[in-house]
Amino acid sequence: MQDQNYDFFKYRKVTSGLSIALVVMSVLFFGVLGLNYGIDFKGGSMIMIKDNKTAVVGDYRELLNSMNLGDFNITEVFDPAKSLGNSSEKTFLIRIEQSEGDLVAQSEVISDVRELINKKFNEALFLQADSVGAKVSGELVQKGIISIVLAVCAVLIYVWLRFEWQFAIGAIAALIHDVLITIGIFSVLSLEFNLAIIAALLTIIGYSLNDTVVVFDRVRENLRKNSKSLLEVVLNNSVNETLSRTIRTSVTTLLALTALFIFGGDVLRGFVSALIIGVIVGSYSSVFIASRILLILGVKRDWNNVGSKAGTQFSNIDA
Repeated sequence: MQDQNYDFFKYRKVTSGLSIALVVMSVLFFGVLGLNYGIDFKGGSMIMIKDNKTAVVGDYRELLNSMNLGDFNITEVFDPAKSLGNSSEKTFLIRIEQSEGDLVAQSEVISDVRELINKKFNEALFLQADSVGAKVSGELVQKGIISIVLAVCAVLIYVWLRFEWQFAIGAIAALIHDVLITIGIFSVLSLEFNLAIIAALLTIIGYSLNDTVVVFDRVRENLRKNSKSLLEVVLNNSVNETLSRTIRTSVTTLLALTALFIFGGDVLRGFVSALIIGVIVGSYSSVFIASRILLILGVKRDWNNVGSKAGTQFSNIDA
């Protein structure tokens, strides 16, 4: 793939329009549908149970319906290790909405559920039980948002200091693009959004930045070599020269993530799903979004002259 020469700016209006449409749709879906927040963010209790009998989800649901717990959800957690070993053990995950009162009330709910399940299913083994109060969940939402904003600001400062402000704007545009589309997909598919997804979003920011900086390094190198060439030509050549690296990195990362998605079980599935979406969208934005912003803003042309100014911004009116 060393001699490829694709014109990534030939359909720049189409790719830009697609990205803008996806971002706008993501914001609309988030505003209308919201997110399927886990107990980390909306408060409640989570109980994980292992049962080596023939009980099914319906049996547990029927039992808990008699307790008037409010909204609750029961799912059977996929355990690849057990399925490969043909074990009869089943693992169930019970999520119960926030009850009136504080964490003490939540703890009482868990105790009541455990007592009832032990009476009905004496072979049940409780693997995990967690409670999150409304106050704590609100703080987690706030801190999650702050962590993403701080990460984006840190990226802005880092790229600005390493390159020029135009590069920083391009990198930030690509990161915001990636994060918003990932959130939009989670909203549309109603996938659970919890603290693990916040961690995934921060990972996506790091991954996308790494891809973008590789392209930016090649752009700066080519600007030194070809300071008189059209900026569009320099950008297009830079993206082509780093394309094989981008594809190899993305494919190998996706292979590892796909294995985790299939064999990692339900506990990791949400986190891995966010990373898969982020890797695909991040690779796209590194090629089409960040470089497109540079073409619009313009960059300093003579990088060999320390005193030269980045005075070509906003000069590419037809970009």
